[in-house]
Amino acid sequence: MNERFFVRRAGSRREFLAQLALGAIGAACSPKSAGANLNVGPARLTARIAVPAQVLEPGQHELPIAATRNGFIYVPRSYQASRPAPLALLLHGAGGSARNRWFGPIDARAESLGMIVVAPESRGATWDAIRGDFGLDVGFVDSALRFTFEHCAIDPSRMALAGFSDGASYALSLGLANGDLFTHLLAFSPGFIREQELVGKPRIFVSHGRSDPILPIEVTSRVLVPPLRRKSYAVEYVEFEGGHEVPTAISAQGMDWFLKT
Repeated sequence: MNERFFVRRAGSRREFLAQLALGAIGAACSPKSAGANLNVGPARLTARIAVPAQVLEPGQHELPIAATRNGFIYVPRSYQASRPAPLALLLHGAGGSARNRWFGPIDARAESLGMIVVAPESRGATWDAIRGDFGLDVGFVDSALRFTFEHCAIDPSRMALAGFSDGASYALSLGLANGDLFTHLLAFSPGFIREQELVGKPRIFVSHGRSDPILPIEVTSRVLVPPLRRKSYAVEYVEFEGGHEVPTAISAQGMDWFLKT
């Protein structure tokens, strides 16, 4: 059966959070016909892991997709095409870019974990579904993944989609629609989950600061996590003393969870 998350839109972030606290997230099921094509719907990605046709040297490379706001891919020195590597796709927060260090030093993290990191950038100030519907950003993320799969051997059992703030909301929303591609979703201080078809059962890591003044925990993560668990998603939920941030220890905990579960 297909399931959906329904998130009621609001005129302002404050109104939206108030509606969320009143139970704006619900669930519904609809039958899926035999042999239905999963590659449909505005949130669906089409890029798939394949044997790379080209070689990408270790180090950081700009994604060659658009004229501006591309983001980058980082390949660790330990990477070998004969040994598929874990992949973490990172989504920045509102008004940010791939260079924002919410995740910490990406080069050091990628090198220490032997992990390929892809950090695309939103087409606008934030990700499309945050303010409306899925659109251009889905296509851009798809292109970033396709470029990665064409140049790097990726371990299909270790595919993570992670984000902070608006990027966390987008990681959950896009990731739940593509759980047949992403094995793990990491949401650091998310705000909501956008309506979409749910496909697959990725593992989920959610963290949130108890004193977050931007996306208060009591109307965001504490509301989001229970429905996910009721839908039988395996959710690792972590609260910490802090605000709207990703402490180094929490980021490290999330990556350790990703690589070991």
